[in-house]
Amino acid sequence: MSDSLKDSAIKGVIWSGIERFSVQGIQFILSLVIARQLLPSDYGMIAMLSIFMAIAQSFVDSGFSNALIQKQGRTDVDYSTVFYFNIGVAAVIYIIFYFISPYIASFYNLPELENIAIWVALNFVISAFSTVQRAKLTIDLDFRKQAIISLVSVILSGIVAVWMAYSGFGVWALVAQGLLNNGISTILLWISAKWLPSLVFSIQSFKELFSFGSKLLIGGLLHTLYTNMYSLVIGKAYSSSDLGHFNMAATITQTPSTSVTTILTRVTYPIECRMQDDNMRLENSFFQFIKLTAFVFFPMMIGLAAVADPLIKLVLTDKWVSSIPYLRIMCVAYMWNPIMRLSWDLLNAKHRSDLSLRSEIIKKIVAFAILFLSIPFGLKAMCIGLVLYSIADLLIVSYYIKQILPRITFVKIITNLFPILIQTFIMGILVYVVSNVFHNLWFQLVSGILSGIIIYMISSFIFTRNLLKTLYNIIMFRKN
Repeated sequence: MSDSLKDSAIKGVIWSGIERFSVQGIQFILSLVIARQLLPSDYGMIAMLSIFMAIAQSFVDSGFSNALIQKQGRTDVDYSTVFYFNIGVAAVIYIIFYFISPYIASFYNLPELENIAIWVALNFVISAFSTVQRAKLTIDLDFRKQAIISLVSVILSGIVAVWMAYSGFGVWALVAQGLLNNGISTILLWISAKWLPSLVFSIQSFKELFSFGSKLLIGGLLHTLYTNMYSLVIGKAYSSSDLGHFNMAATITQTPSTSVTTILTRVTYPIECRMQDDNMRLENSFFQFIKLTAFVFFPMMIGLAAVADPLIKLVLTDKWVSSIPYLRIMCVAYMWNPIMRLSWDLLNAKHRSDLSLRSEIIKKIVAFAILFLSIPFGLKAMCIGLVLYSIADLLIVSYYIKQILPRITFVKIITNLFPILIQTFIMGILVYVVSNVFHNLWFQLVSGILSGIIIYMISSFIFTRNLLKTLYNIIMFRKN
């Protein structure tokens, strides 16, 4: 990687990290404050709508954002074409959503869901107006502006949501939070991107972008359907309270997972697209990316699993204690998400969305089989199924990567990550032992966090010193 590209990558990761961790951190804190006032069933109702919202959002974007980022020599005609397509699809889908909302409420036997669904559906209409603006900033690796926009949006919407939660608005506090967040973000993105659509829609541009994006759309729909199928199944087969506990565990574990994945892929994907014709550079960069990612992220997730008991009891109170076993298992499952996404992005960076689609179809066949086989055995079994799927996902996508980048195989990926895995799980076991020495919940939490940091730093200095040095150089803006 050239020095200029490396500097751009480092700055991009740092600003993307500032955005995600500050925004997700504030969002997480606000969610905990709101959760103390609302009931698990309130969160459960929002979760019941997630599958419908996620599918609709996939159609609105249709893979065009990634297509714009991947394309070299993109023009204003390309941007305008995508903009009008997004708006048109969003309008059509909202109308459809408006008319099917009574049937959604009937499916769950919750009449109040009808009005909630109609309002929540406005989110993808609002966000459709800023898809291109966000893509332009990402192409330019300008994550500083995106960080400021996200931070302002989450703070202002969060303040309103907290006030509504403590004023007795119940689930509508969550509805308002989402709408305000998207609305404020869209306005600020328009101001920051300094781009206005031209009055043009090119069929040729649409066909070119859609030939790439359509495969991502199908793959994205399969992934969206799978990830949200849990809410659908649990919401139908169990109570909204059960779904609330499951969803809270998923939210807590997915917050760091989604943050790290977003931080990395928003930076690495545009960079990999620039290196798409140099396989050696691409392969070397990929292995460096996944090792640094695992080095930072694996201990975060295993540490979270180790201190889950005092964390949930202190922050969310005992009414959320049923979420603890789900949270611990999900930590192991979602710790692989950034590695899975970094691997999958390689196929798209090489302009092989056909292979990414094939891999996604096979992965989801396996995923749905695991899901439906685990349903009769309860929620814990379904969580364990998520762990099995994460391994299957990486195994399948690495098979397709090997066809275009022979050095990248499943065995090679695991070999590169193995030292980090060993020291991470040892740290997790020791943290669990240390924290359970105490009876006081605060002592358990603080001792677990501190001991985890100390143990991991010592083991890193002994076993993975090169990664520790590389990370230090990145933080200090030094060249290796």
